[in-house]
Amino acid sequence: MNNVQNEFEETFKRIQSQNGVDGVIVVNNSGDHISSTFDNRSSVRHSEMMMKLADNAKRFVRNLDPSNELTVLQMGSKRREVVLAPGKDFIMMVLREQNHKSTMEIIGAK
Repeated sequence: MNNVQNEFEETFKRIQSQNGVDGVIVVNNSGDHISSTFDNRSSVRHSEMMMKLADNAKRFVRNLDPSNELTVLQMGSKRREVVLAPGKDFIMMVLREQNHKSTMEIIGAK
């Protein structure tokens, strides 16, 4: 494995191992799965919604300021938190319980 793959695997495992994390999905910009902790059916369902949400959020941010771009989208309900983190070639989604350490802290965005 090269250095980028090692770094990806370490980050994926670190996020996945946090208390309260229900699952992690990483897809490329075409929506193809790179890695997921969910079963195939759930991965496909979550990925489709995630791609639509990320595309809309990116458009919204660009409409506010064309020179800006989406870095992280965090949403919460009473029981769950969803964090989308788009990269240059991928999008990561973390789904977790709401009563634990913030996903933003886990991924290093805070």
